[in-house]
Amino acid sequence: MAELTLDLARKILDAALAKGVEKKLKPLVITILDARGCVKVTAAQDGTSLMRAEIAHGKAYGALAMGMGSRALFQRAQEQAYFVSAVNALAQGRLVPVPGGVLIQGDSGLLGAVGVSGDTSDNDEICAVAGIEAAGLK
Repeated sequence: MAELTLDLARKILDAALAKGVEKKLKPLVITILDARGCVKVTAAQDGTSLMRAEIAHGKAYGALAMGMGSRALFQRAQEQAYFVSAVNALAQGRLVPVPGGVLIQGDSGLLGAVGVSGDTSDNDEICAVAGIEAAGLK
């Protein structure tokens, strides 16, 4: 599998949304980017707050830009705040360094990233991982 197809992105999206419904989470926005950082699919449940789409995108974008999940980026921000702040300035403020952005890996390597926003960062990440796993990826 060399690229993240739209069908695969939709499977990830559907499973991530289903996990949020199953856990009775607050309304979510889910954004899936391919390895180039282009949006493959994004969806917002009814009732999401105003900035959720930008936050979901920023979590996925930050994971791709730094080559690590946004949980690891969050940890790095705590340890090296000046570095992450400088990188975010270079990225024109597009990184959101909190859990909820997860890289999508296939057999051939990096396929993209999922960003989820709407509930707690930990719950957002649970939904992202559930979507990736449901699509048979890691």
